[in-house]
Amino acid sequence: MQELKVDDIRSIIIRIKEIVDAHQDFLMQLDSVMGDGDLGFTMTKAFAAGAEEAVQSAENIPGKFLTRIGMVIAKAAPSTMGTLVATGFMKGGKALGEIATIGPEELAKFFQAFVSSIIERGKSAPGNKTIIDSLYPAASALQEAADHHETLANAIHAAREASLHGLEASTKMKAQHGRAAYYQENSIGKQDGGATVGTYLVEGFYQHLWKSENEL
Repeated sequence: MQELKVDDIRSIIIRIKEIVDAHQDFLMQLDSVMGDGDLGFTMTKAFAAGAEEAVQSAENIPGKFLTRIGMVIAKAAPSTMGTLVATGFMKGGKALGEIATIGPEELAKFFQAFVSSIIERGKSAPGNKTIIDSLYPAASALQEAADHHETLANAIHAAREASLHGLEASTKMKAQHGRAAYYQENSIGKQDGGATVGTYLVEGFYQHLWKSENEL
């Protein structure tokens, strides 16, 4: 598969929902250590709404479709993480403009805008033990793959590896934002729920692309 169309994005959103659903309890467990314990519920609610919109939407422009997903998530899950994820989808979708298909360069552009918008909205940065710490490396890996003219499947494979390494690295960081920041040094060594969610977003793209590759 060399490009993603709206039907592919639709399947990816549904796949992310399935991944989040399967890990709801785990996210709740992570969030109960340094947060208020409702991250799993918030994310399942967010992507239930996103998946419902994906199934119902007649939009055929990928960027507009992704922007619409963000708008629905914002309404369904107006929490801190819900708002950040929604903002990412809206800004990422807007960055794609009117293009009909998404290749490696466009996917890199989407994730770069996704991460940049979260950095701006959350007033955070890489290294602060947040969702940024798994998504920023993924976006960078996608850009590097696009610059080297890698296939779409290889690009998202590199992004997945980078996001997982970013999650692992974030475990050693000290939390700087949200309720987790209250724990200061005690947050070091604990897995961050937001960074974990970031890996699930990338995983949805990865599973769809590699499933499609293996079916060829």
